[in-house]
Amino acid sequence: MYKIREIKTKAEQSETMVQEICRDIKKLDFAKKHITTTITALHRLTMLVSAVEQLQVMASKRQYKEASAQLEAVNQLCSHFEAYRDIPKITELREKFKNIKQILKSHVFSDFSSLGTGKESEETNLLQQLSDACLVVDALEPSVREELVNNFCSRELTSYEQIFEGAELAKLDKTERRYAWIKRRMRTNEEIWKIFPTPWHVPYRLCIQFCKKTRKQLEDIHNNQKEKPDVGTLLLALQRTLEFEDELAEKFGGGTRGREIGNEIEEIGRGENTSQSASDIRKKYEKKLGAHQESTEEKDKDLSVPGAGFNFRGIISSCFEPHLNVYTELEEKTLMENLEKLVQEETWDIEEGSQNNVLSSSMQLFLIIKRSLKRCSALTKNQTLFNLFKVFQRILKAYATKLFARLPKGGTGIVAAATGMDGQIKTSDRDERVICYIVNSAEYCHQTSGELAESVSKIIDTQFADGVDMSEVQDEFSAVITKALVTLVHGLETKFDAEMAAMTRVPWGTLESVGDQSEYVNGINMILASSIPILGSLLSPIYFQFFLDKLASSLGPRFYANIFKCKQISETGAQQMLLDTQAVKTILLEIPSLGHQTSRAASYSKFVSREMSKAEALLKVILSPIDSVADTYRALLPEGTPMEFQRILELKGLKKADQQSILEDFNKHGPGITQPSIPPPAAPPIPLPTAPTVALISNPASAGLIASRDDVLTRAAALGRGAATTGFKRFLALTEAAKDRKDGPFRKLFNA
Repeated sequence: MYKIREIKTKAEQSETMVQEICRDIKKLDFAKKHITTTITALHRLTMLVSAVEQLQVMASKRQYKEASAQLEAVNQLCSHFEAYRDIPKITELREKFKNIKQILKSHVFSDFSSLGTGKESEETNLLQQLSDACLVVDALEPSVREELVNNFCSRELTSYEQIFEGAELAKLDKTERRYAWIKRRMRTNEEIWKIFPTPWHVPYRLCIQFCKKTRKQLEDIHNNQKEKPDVGTLLLALQRTLEFEDELAEKFGGGTRGREIGNEIEEIGRGENTSQSASDIRKKYEKKLGAHQESTEEKDKDLSVPGAGFNFRGIISSCFEPHLNVYTELEEKTLMENLEKLVQEETWDIEEGSQNNVLSSSMQLFLIIKRSLKRCSALTKNQTLFNLFKVFQRILKAYATKLFARLPKGGTGIVAAATGMDGQIKTSDRDERVICYIVNSAEYCHQTSGELAESVSKIIDTQFADGVDMSEVQDEFSAVITKALVTLVHGLETKFDAEMAAMTRVPWGTLESVGDQSEYVNGINMILASSIPILGSLLSPIYFQFFLDKLASSLGPRFYANIFKCKQISETGAQQMLLDTQAVKTILLEIPSLGHQTSRAASYSKFVSREMSKAEALLKVILSPIDSVADTYRALLPEGTPMEFQRILELKGLKKADQQSILEDFNKHGPGITQPSIPPPAAPPIPLPTAPTVALISNPASAGLIASRDDVLTRAAALGRGAATTGFKRFLALTEAAKDRKDGPFRKLFNA
């Protein structure tokens, strides 16, 4: 411990000794540092004083090249004295330097005022002097350069304003001469303007000011016009303006907005665009994403620099926008004239080898619309393009009206009465083909109008994109398709008139034996065999299915009603008619295969079977014995009426006196057989098919007993046929129960 204390004491003594030695050295070190700083500051001050005096001499002698370098030196020296701003000598020097810069600025501006006056050709050293002056401007504040460039541009454009504000040239048809003037000016002075440093972008700044002044003058010309401008003159001026804007955008690289309009328009009416490969779609969206990223980066750049985001496209041409109504009016007139011509020249036939079975007028109309869209989109993508889109809507609606008017017309029929349409239509084989072509053309127009709206929404400015909609036009063409298919059914229905009349003329009451199917059935078969293959080959599966549904909903009820038009039906006659009914049912079931379209044949077959089952049920009632006819009628046709039941008795050949007791008993028990064990459903009854001999009934059977028929009933309700009747449900319920019984009036139906 003693040795440790001894070492510690010696260490403290050593430390004290070192401090004593270094105390004087520190003082000397600080003194040297201060002296060095003072010497440096005085040296720089001497340099600053000398430099300011030299700069003053250079400024007075307009020695711009030397002055620019001296300015840089003085600026650097001044930066060292920022901490000494309050010292009088420094303040005096800074003020003197400021005055010298002001003198230099005035000299430079004075010298530049002679540029463009012709002196540069007389004084050979003037351009070199001005080039050196630009070096001085760069050494001064940035605001000096901005002011000089603006003054130069304004002075250059003074003569332009004076020339084109005169009455002779202040016209739309002289617009092209404006752009020729600035291009000639830039070409003539290209060598002279090389005195300006490239980073100043003087030609670029000059063009911006030229565009702004031109726009103002053109706006005044538009506003001062007393009459509507000539469309040709207006469009030519706009076209030359757009070309000039494109030249500027290409020259200076500003606002290079990708013009992929042509590609978008070419997609209209093409089916291939739905089958693009994944790589094509990916490339398309990668390209769009890259363009979006570039535009985002450009927003952060200085707009005074070429290519930094200033958009020359539209800087002048947008002033034409409010005055282009005359153009859209001319386009509408031209399109309407072309439409009338196309419809007049339409042959309503398809050339051999055609694959889409679409009328040529439909495709030609969209080609004309595409050309019109190309013309307009090359001029503007704002309100005028939106107005032209409205014109397209009106043209397409007019074409839908033309297609509608071409459909055959006629008198009244059963389906027509049921659908609220007047017209018992007679159609030839050619008429049927024309109707199919109209359906296909309306479908083509429905699809292509949607593609047109999609293309326009991509081209047009975003503020108008939400208003681009073709749903109303598509509804028009959908209505044409529906009307055409119903007309097709009406035409076939009219062809059946002769066969239906022949059916009522058959002596059903005196037939001696049951033979092959009757002649009227063969007639129905021949009508369908001649028409269905053609219709199946021309119509698409969805519309062919719609046509079949309408045909079945027409022929089934009509056949049922036609039975009541016969005079008297014996038991043999009823058996023959039942055979004919089965034959008609078979013919209807074979229609899908006859038309070579069997994709939805299963659901159609269920529907046909249900429609024809009513006629079969009616004939089974006629075949039933007199003592059980009422029970059979109530079971098989519970929706029937007393008048209909009375007509059945007349068909059976009963006299009035014999009918009376049966009718009284029928009315006493009511038209339908109630089933207390089957609770009625909560839903109201669905309407029956519209026919003169069918009425509603309010005792529906449980839907649980016909679960296997739910799909048929749902489909029937959706198509509005009303054939999903409560009576049909009750018939199924009763017959299901009768299968397990050994006797009773219903068992006879299954023993027959």
